Amino acid sequence: MKIQFQPSTDNADTICFPVSKGGLDSANITLAQSDLVRKAAVTARFKGNTGQVFDTFVEENDKPVRAILLGIGEKSADTAERDLEKAGGALTAKFLTSGVEELTVDLSGADVNGEAASSLLSGIMLRAWRHDQYRTKLPKNQRPSLEAVNIAGADDALQAAWPVHQAVAEGVALTRELVAEPANVIYPETFVQRCQHLTDLGVEITVLGVEEMEKLGMGALLGVGQGSVKPSRILAMRWKGEGADDKPVVFVGKGVTFDTGGISLKPGAGMEDMKWDMGGAGAVAGAMKALAGRKAKAHVVGVCGLVENMPDGNAQRPGDVVTSMSGQTIEVINTDAEGRLVLCDALHWAQEEYDPEYVIDLATLTGAIIISLGHEHAGMFTNDDGLADKLNAAAKSSGDPLWRFPISKAYDKLIDSPIADMKNVGPRGAGSITAAQFLHRYIKDGVKWAHLDIAGMVWADKPGPLWDKGATGFGVRLLDRFIADNFEK
Repeated sequence: MKIQFQPSTDNADTICFPVSKGGLDSANITLAQSDLVRKAAVTARFKGNTGQVFDTFVEENDKPVRAILLGIGEKSADTAERDLEKAGGALTAKFLTSGVEELTVDLSGADVNGEAASSLLSGIMLRAWRHDQYRTKLPKNQRPSLEAVNIAGADDALQAAWPVHQAVAEGVALTRELVAEPANVIYPETFVQRCQHLTDLGVEITVLGVEEMEKLGMGALLGVGQGSVKPSRILAMRWKGEGADDKPVVFVGKGVTFDTGGISLKPGAGMEDMKWDMGGAGAVAGAMKALAGRKAKAHVVGVCGLVENMPDGNAQRPGDVVTSMSGQTIEVINTDAEGRLVLCDALHWAQEEYDPEYVIDLATLTGAIIISLGHEHAGMFTNDDGLADKLNAAAKSSGDPLWRFPISKAYDKLIDSPIADMKNVGPRGAGSITAAQFLHRYIKDGVKWAHLDIAGMVWADKPGPLWDKGATGFGVRLLDRFIADNFEK
């Protein structure tokens, strides 16, 4: 989807006019038949509610023009940004496959302009992403036709702000691409390849292979991948913006590119969904693209632990004991609780390598978090109240919602093992908490850490305001906003 600026609506044959709630009478509809459009909209019960779309045809300069009214909601300081995004998404959803190839949004005299209008454009761009490349027989009337949205009447502030928002949207698109691709296309090696283009943006990339991880003692991560013919990888992406501090913020993502459950095999029904079990790593890669794309003045490292969990004759067994890079030993009770085994080594290596003050990991870690929160929030676990406040603020302003859960020593006894330092699963109760408690054992003293369990958020079974059915790109905007609000000078 192209977003491009133009001076006026001249020669446009499809024109959209943003209208705030209750503002139809005062809306600047720059058409000769604006009164007719208003009357028709009233008849159709258009009120300017967020995402409400009305369209009709009028004659303008002896040719038909499609006139669209787009509701952008109330001009509330608390909800305006989210409302504008939803409105932009609704516009795209309405016309993406409509046969319209190009439309113009007229902001001249509208209730929205300046930097705030970037949210409208973000919604337009985010909702346009689709994953259609394998649908070779898709009927023409179901294929996307909308190729460009022209913005007329944009002021200097909007034109200056849009490249920043566009970079974030492109980061979301990378995450969606990685998450949506099937596991025969995206596996540890090809995940790394898909991220190589970040070097063009100034990102420094480091890749660890199996031999290097063996020398480092990453027995937990390597144990997960030993049943697959696809070799495991650690991918580190480092961005250091102008004037940034030497000590980086570190993001760590779980990248299980396909999860069969290993020997503790998952049920067959729905197993195809496990291509998105690398959603945490996907979010980290997308966030790094967003930060580098907008030239964030911050120092950030993204680390992805990339494995495939398969049940062949070399796969680890329930009851095996593995030694993590930290030296702590783990009794593997269930090979389907593999994400924490990947993360514990990735977390320890990241702390050893980069000496961060802040570490945030993202993972599609537990089904239990979906039982707790459904698909409305990701779970947040942290050892620092100040970090929790920062993440909650970023979640509210970015639109990627979080809900905090407890961790405490009271849960430690649930993952104590009789033959090793710990076991990789606890009892049925508090499943998401014991998973977080497991990871907490790998966080060094003094490091402010948060674990985000995003299992219910990376994939949607039906379209949403900013995404089509499928990969959502959850986490990119959250991490980008967290950095922007707290670490940029």
